[in-house]
Amino acid sequence: MFPYIPIPPIEPFSFWVGFLAGILLVWLFGKIKVLLSQTTAHWREQQEAAQMRRSSSLEEHHRQNIIRLAQGMHLAAPLFALDEILVPPRLLAPPAYTLPGEPPPPEDILTHSLPYLPAWPELASTYQAPTLTLTEALSGGVNLALAGQPGSGKTVALACLASQIARGEIEAGELQRAIPFLLHVADLHLAAGNQDNLLTPIINATAEHAPLLDLPRLPAFIQYAFASGRACLLLDGLDELPQAEVVRVTEFLGNLLKTYPGIRIVTTVCPEYADGLLALGFKVLTLLSWTQEDQRQFLHRWGDVWTRFITREAWAQSELEDIDPILLNAWLDNDNAYLTPLEMTLKTWGAYAGDALGPSALDGIESHLRRLAPVDVPVAALETLAMQAVLTLQPIFDSHAAREWVRSFEPPEEKPPSPEETQEEGVSQKGKSASIAPPSPGLLPKMAESGLLVKHLNNRMRFCHIIIEGYLAGHALAIYEAGERLKGQPFWSGQAQTMRFLAAKGDASALIESLLAESGPPLEQPLLLAARCLRDAPRQAAWRGKVMSALAVLLQTDGLPLGLRAQTVAALVLSRDPGAPILFRQLLQSPSAETVRLAALGSGALRDQKAVESLKALLGSNDFYIRRAACLALVAIGSTPALEAVAASLLNGDEDLRRAAAEALANDPQEGYAALQDGVTLADILVRRASVYGLGRVPEAWALETLEKVQVEDDQWIVRNAATEMVEIRSRPKPYIPRPLTPPSETPWLLAFAGTQGMGISPGSPATEVLQMALESENVDECLAALPYLVQTPSEGVIRSLYNLMYHINEAEVREAAFQTIWEIAISGVRLPPPHPEEI
Repeated sequence: MFPYIPIPPIEPFSFWVGFLAGILLVWLFGKIKVLLSQTTAHWREQQEAAQMRRSSSLEEHHRQNIIRLAQGMHLAAPLFALDEILVPPRLLAPPAYTLPGEPPPPEDILTHSLPYLPAWPELASTYQAPTLTLTEALSGGVNLALAGQPGSGKTVALACLASQIARGEIEAGELQRAIPFLLHVADLHLAAGNQDNLLTPIINATAEHAPLLDLPRLPAFIQYAFASGRACLLLDGLDELPQAEVVRVTEFLGNLLKTYPGIRIVTTVCPEYADGLLALGFKVLTLLSWTQEDQRQFLHRWGDVWTRFITREAWAQSELEDIDPILLNAWLDNDNAYLTPLEMTLKTWGAYAGDALGPSALDGIESHLRRLAPVDVPVAALETLAMQAVLTLQPIFDSHAAREWVRSFEPPEEKPPSPEETQEEGVSQKGKSASIAPPSPGLLPKMAESGLLVKHLNNRMRFCHIIIEGYLAGHALAIYEAGERLKGQPFWSGQAQTMRFLAAKGDASALIESLLAESGPPLEQPLLLAARCLRDAPRQAAWRGKVMSALAVLLQTDGLPLGLRAQTVAALVLSRDPGAPILFRQLLQSPSAETVRLAALGSGALRDQKAVESLKALLGSNDFYIRRAACLALVAIGSTPALEAVAASLLNGDEDLRRAAAEALANDPQEGYAALQDGVTLADILVRRASVYGLGRVPEAWALETLEKVQVEDDQWIVRNAATEMVEIRSRPKPYIPRPLTPPSETPWLLAFAGTQGMGISPGSPATEVLQMALESENVDECLAALPYLVQTPSEGVIRSLYNLMYHINEAEVREAAFQTIWEIAISGVRLPPPHPEEI
């Protein structure tokens, strides 16, 4: 029993007074808490406003400096500012990501006709695949890695984006208030791993180009830009580094995103290697090759600014012939198929300057090298420097080490005079003064002054372009017959470019045959790497036939993903081999429907006039996809018989063929656009309806105006409905814009699927097991939606599941998506296990 404790009496008045006082204190505490929160928020706002006021002038200086820097980041910078000759860069749109239960994206003639080829975008350029601008690609909230072969315009794309952001030309989205930081990876000194401030490399690199008076305030400004999430880091040159250096820079970018998650990053990669970036949430998008219209636009811009500025220079009036740009551009607008922007620039420059050595891409590079190379520097010194940079995997090299590489080419240093000689020569006559000639600068300073080399922080240097480095190194290896020294290197851009020019200048048989021996499923990357050497190599090269034969066999192998086989088509097209059009014409008679489709696309890409009759015959095929490919190919060839065949299909074909013909005509800005404009006015309802679908693919303002007019004025509801559909599609955001993946534990469709399997997904879990089960789902949308997540967890079990989809699933869309997923895993640095024989 507990002892009895008496309860003292409670006075009612005191109780109620205390009760009310307690309520009053609680109320006052709540009010004070709210007031303190408001005061703190107001104080923070004032601090941010003060910070913005302090940094406003510095930010304006920084933006102007970025514009100045960006306008000089292109090959013809000694002649023009970038904006004067810029062809706006476009990105190849990736396949649309559709969630289960949502309506699928609209389809057109290219949806199932042309596979997604990020490593070989030339076919996409020919057939007008969907594209994104840089700002559109960034609007979804992902960070970007711009992919493309050297010379495809990645640096120009970054400079263009930097200029747009710096000028405030982006009117919506997060980039509207962004502060750009345009850097080359060579300026990031990451050797010291124990830096106190993660931003120190960026501060040091930015300070190199900043005005002197802004330097004291620059660190605080950069800290504010990154901490506030307004910074947009545009990092060039990552695609030129060896794999070990890529890993180091990727780790730095990962730490940067972890510390400052609100910032945006755009960098560059080669299509074969992007280690670590995909794991950080980057999306790899490929720059689209220039179309014929892009090349003509470039020629027009070049001719205009050359006439207005260069021809008025005194040196030009005495050295250059006065040639009408119209005539010169008409001559240049030939034999330019699939030239990169760099190659097109060099060809144009050589023609206007009158120093072109020939019409080929190699001639253009040689001409430019002669412009850049100092007169008194031997070519052997340039080649030795480039060869050492490639063989030592140092595209960014220390100037002291480089001096040792070319020391044997340095002119002998003059012996300094002795004190006695100095004293004797120092006695000069009255009124005369002794003069001592300054010492001649070394080879490296001369190369830097000419623009052949570029200086960076901490005595580091690099060649002005990876293609120039590869050209010189390949020539040196050809002279020394040392090409096999490239065998042991892991893949990187410098190695690939050196191999390309070695194959053009010397005997690369041993190197190419080793690649053919290494090549195999699932991606056949060594074979495709060897195929890039075909265009510039001599026709009589011993290895050439072996590579062409291997490509032909792969092209005709049924059961492989179209994405892989179409890469061989692109490789054959770019090879410029006279046997390629013959092969495609033969394959147009193949019993395999997929082979016929690919051969048709190849014939169109080569603009093979001799294939027109065979392609016209394919318009009557029972296979709808073959008819689509034939329409695309005939419009790409563009001859009168080819276009007449497509026009006849628009007027007289069945409903599906009419639509395919109209959508194909949208690829021809001259004859095709005119045909579609006429088509919407004809009496035939089916022709008008098909022409509406064609106009839906025309990326011009007048096409949208025409559709809006048809939407209201056409007297047939079937035509009005088609026009309404096209107008609605044009008004929606593009379905190809990449967006971040939601965590598996927050993804409704995946949670629902896991529930049907009696499983759950905990927060933070990668849900790999559930995603692998989704790959086996009968619901195609669930299978497709699971694939992007599995790129983040590329275990051997996941890869084997992808092999099963790629080789054994009949659904073409799933097979192609699985192949694309395997490609992404491979460029992430994962070594793919070879498929077992029973898996193929």
